Amino acid sequence: SRRRPAGRERVAKGGEGGRMFAAKKGGNQANNPSHLLPSELMDRCIGSQIWVILKGDKELVGTLKGFDLYVNMVLENVTEYEFAPEGCKTTELDTILLNGNNVALLVPGGKPD
Repeated sequence: SRRRPAGRERVAKGGEGGRMFAAKKGGNQANNPSHLLPSELMDRCIGSQIWVILKGDKELVGTLKGFDLYVNMVLENVTEYEFAPEGCKTTELDTILLNGNNVALLVPGGKPD
C-alpha cells in the first residue's frame, strides 16, 4: 500500500449533506452562512423578490414561489425588462414558469433602484 506524506489527509467528496469541501477541525460549517449550497440559498429566497438575469437581453424581477434542481422557477408578480437599441421595454406578468437553461445570474432581494 502507498503511504501519504505526513500532514496530508484524504478528503472524501460528497460528505455530510453532499457538501464538496472538507470540514475544519472543531468547526461547525452548517451554521456558517457563507457555506450555503446554491439550492439552500434559493430555498431561503422562496416568498421574496429575486432578480433574474437571463442569457441574452432580458431580465426578470419577481417573487420566487418555487424551483427544482434544474433551476426551473415559478415566479409571481413578474416584471420583464427587455433591452434593445431603442430602449428598455417592460412587461408585467402574473405567474410564469421559467426554464433554468436560460438563467445566467440570480440576485436575491430584487433589482436595485
